[in-house]
Amino acid sequence: MRRFLLRLLLAVLLAPLVVLLAYRFLPVPGTPLMLIRLAEGESLRYDWVPLTAIAPSLPRLVVAAEDNLFCRHWGFDVDAFQRELEKALDGEESRGASTISMQVAKNLFLWPGRSFVRKGLEAWLTPYVELVLPKRRIIEIYLNIAEWGPGIYGAEAAARAHFKIPAARLSEGQAAQMAAVLPNPRRWSASAPTGYIQNRAALYRQRVGQLGDAYLGCLR
Repeated sequence: MRRFLLRLLLAVLLAPLVVLLAYRFLPVPGTPLMLIRLAEGESLRYDWVPLTAIAPSLPRLVVAAEDNLFCRHWGFDVDAFQRELEKALDGEESRGASTISMQVAKNLFLWPGRSFVRKGLEAWLTPYVELVLPKRRIIEIYLNIAEWGPGIYGAEAAARAHFKIPAARLSEGQAAQMAAVLPNPRRWSASAPTGYIQNRAALYRQRVGQLGDAYLGCLR
């Protein structure tokens, strides 16, 4: 029994590394969220493309919107976590402090939800993501598997669904609208933005200029 448990523990520890080593070079075939949505009766639009086939403005705008320190942190934004914790303790609404690396860990291996178990597993898997995958590959995976609407996954499918063009031809304004809906792509639409989404998109375009190469250099 002791030997069996040791082997089981070793398998649990090594399995994410093996999967991530494969994803360092191979396209991701699908995610748990895609399967869950399919089981719920939704369609699936998913087209993997390399980062070079995505307009360069989109990864920059997504980092500006979702994770300013993406190029600098090791998977966790400690300052953002502390700010959100203080909000929660004060009874204010919290957006969470998930980094892009944490979201990749969640999307690749886990289910949606806010339970402590899922968040704990996400925190455990995030260092694996940072250890195995270069930053440029992390953003490439994120842009390809992120949900951008009901049944729509990845930048290519989203660009075609919302703007009738490939992801490589996205304008900066269209890319900003796509970045702005990421917190809740099932509620907001990149192609039919509300005034709130338009304001957020303008803010992210401004933020990209403020961040510059010091914060966005790893995307090259």
